[in-house]
Amino acid sequence: MKINQMGSQNVQTLYLAGGCFWGVEGYFKKLHGVLTTTVGYANGKTEATDYHALAVTDHAETLKVRYDAYKISLEELLDHFFRIIDPTTINKQGNDVGRQYRTGIYSEDGRVLERAREIIEEKQKDYERTIRVEVAPLLHFIEAEDYHQDYLDKNPGGYCHINLALADEPLDYPKKEPESDAALKARIGDVAYDVVKHAGTERPFTSRYDKFDEEGIYVDIVTGEPLYSSRDKYDAGCGWPSFTKPIVSGANEYRDDYSFGHRTEVRSTASHLGHVFEDGPAETGHLRYCINGAALEFISYDEMDEKGYGNYKKYVK
Repeated sequence: MKINQMGSQNVQTLYLAGGCFWGVEGYFKKLHGVLTTTVGYANGKTEATDYHALAVTDHAETLKVRYDAYKISLEELLDHFFRIIDPTTINKQGNDVGRQYRTGIYSEDGRVLERAREIIEEKQKDYERTIRVEVAPLLHFIEAEDYHQDYLDKNPGGYCHINLALADEPLDYPKKEPESDAALKARIGDVAYDVVKHAGTERPFTSRYDKFDEEGIYVDIVTGEPLYSSRDKYDAGCGWPSFTKPIVSGANEYRDDYSFGHRTEVRSTASHLGHVFEDGPAETGHLRYCINGAALEFISYDEMDEKGYGNYKKYVK
């Protein structure tokens, strides 16, 4: 079963202007948790416009994103947004120049705009130049012409100023050096090696992370890839560390597992982690990520900057 079809949904909407909307849509529709995308024109001077009138009506090419907040967070969406734009330019992205290509974050929810401003303030530390992304209430959104919708699906060789392959790559993290199987087994031990390499299962109630409740993140013991946040951990009583969702939507891979009936296996890019079930808390979408603690390494919140995970602190608090 596809993960977007599991559990219940918490549907939210965000509007992002990031230059030519063909590429912005092509990128965001690849993310786990994004339900639908629609390109259009936002926050101009008039209630109506079309592609050929943008220079007069001053609308921005904008992507409407409907997403499941149980599976992808506002923080993650904005991390991806900043990944594909130059936030320090005015009225320019890639080779496109003009007011219609300005960058912006729009919403009808004041809390979303407040959080977006907080995130921009945090991100400003990473830029020498001033961030110029507009954050404003959505005034209106006019759907673009049909030929603009899903443009890159219809025209695979069409113009795109964004590297769409980035959507399939994890957000930046400090990667562990590759090691031989023998060195890995010596470092992590027989139980963890059997779990991550042979889809083994540690005995229930034996993981030190089962009843563990410190603030921080859980990373892949093999690669260091961030997998889960303490914010999403809960005691399911099953004997294994349990989470309501991954720290970011792309942190897990999913496979059908028929070894004991039909289950959905959860993996990282390098390791078997456990399984995901639909008997989790209702208030977070009913998903329970039942994970082998042996596959995880914990990084405390206070150590995250020092160990190179500072950009993930927003996912903890």
